[in-house]
Amino acid sequence: MGREREVPKQTISYTVEQLVAVNPYNPDILPDLENYVNEQVSSQTYSLDANLCLLRLYQFEPERMSTNIVARILVKALMAMPAPDFGLCLFLIPERVQMEEQFKTLIVLSHYLETARFRQFWDEAAKNRHILEVVPGFEQAIQDYAIHVLSLTYQKVPRAVLAEAINIEGLSLDKFLEHQVANCGWALEKGHGRGQLIVLPRNEFNQPELKKNTADSIPLEHITRIFPILG
Repeated sequence: MGREREVPKQTISYTVEQLVAVNPYNPDILPDLENYVNEQVSSQTYSLDANLCLLRLYQFEPERMSTNIVARILVKALMAMPAPDFGLCLFLIPERVQMEEQFKTLIVLSHYLETARFRQFWDEAAKNRHILEVVPGFEQAIQDYAIHVLSLTYQKVPRAVLAEAINIEGLSLDKFLEHQVANCGWALEKGHGRGQLIVLPRNEFNQPELKKNTADSIPLEHITRIFPILG
């Protein structure tokens, strides 16, 4: 009498998002979430939900915390501004960890961005490239945020103000402006050097007469925090 053939067990493969949704407090998924952070870095993608889930698991398993992974999560959160992701992540990180030098640096950088102090931000970032350069796309993401902030305040932005905000000068700035004029609706007024004015696309914030779409509006407290600094 022959042996019955064993039926192989079916392996079910879940995505990280599914693991987070089904069992977010299971410490067994911690390695998957850490690998997913590294995948977000290498592929220049982003998942706040997965990263918050990992930080919560670290609270229950503090001995398994990887400070390198936490730092990468915070850098990715900075890149998501003006979304409040950095604060959401920081809330889940123990104070003793926040006191480490790399995290104190990231907190300072976050403060500079929130208050639109771009010159101080870029100066501080230049001193801490070893923390930031491990995450591709960081500089461009912050430049996009800086342009977003300027567009809330200015109809026409002086070239010097733009150069300081995005940390680009000279020929590199000329090429950047050419790209923005060709692809993003910017315009240049006649003028040369630092006195040149750049005309930004109209929106409901820099053109008050435009009808405001409340569904897409930015909270008033964000605007009032920025205007006194840039005014």
